[in-house]
Amino acid sequence: MHKALKRYSPIFVLPTLLAFIIGFIVPFAQGLYLSFCKFTTVDNAKWVGVANYNVILKDASFLNSFKFTILFAVVSIILINVIAFGLALLLTKELRGTNIFRTVFFMPNLIGGIVLGYIWQTLLNGLLSMWGQPLLKLSATNGFIGMIILLLWQQIGYMMIIYVAGLNNVSPDLIEAAQ
Repeated sequence: MHKALKRYSPIFVLPTLLAFIIGFIVPFAQGLYLSFCKFTTVDNAKWVGVANYNVILKDASFLNSFKFTILFAVVSIILINVIAFGLALLLTKELRGTNIFRTVFFMPNLIGGIVLGYIWQTLLNGLLSMWGQPLLKLSATNGFIGMIILLLWQQIGYMMIIYVAGLNNVSPDLIEAAQ
């Protein structure tokens, strides 16, 4: 059986490999090529070299957006992992109702992105209407904090489940040695 698996493994890998090449590698390579071109459609791309990169690196709005993106990534990654690990530590103890809490924390991860957007739009509009202020009049800092809260709400449960699975598989010998 092991010999047959070795012989036919390329046939089993081929569909996934083709899907990966068609769905990821080709568009990535095409996007990389187009980043060095000036174009209105993909068919009329004209090579301009690094001119596009020179333009964006001199654009203050791009640099500001890039700074916010990096800050968003760093803050959200750190907060998601720290909070999820803390919740996982709490939910791996022998407490009543831990399975219910795991389910409640994981549920936002099951909601699709569009539905999630509508839920938060409704919540924010309701909250802001109590203060009599439209969403668009808030500052960029408030928008940044709102996006962090939204991502935390959606992703903490997923990471918590991963940490719970890892913590449940820690060897009792290792725990005893640590004590």
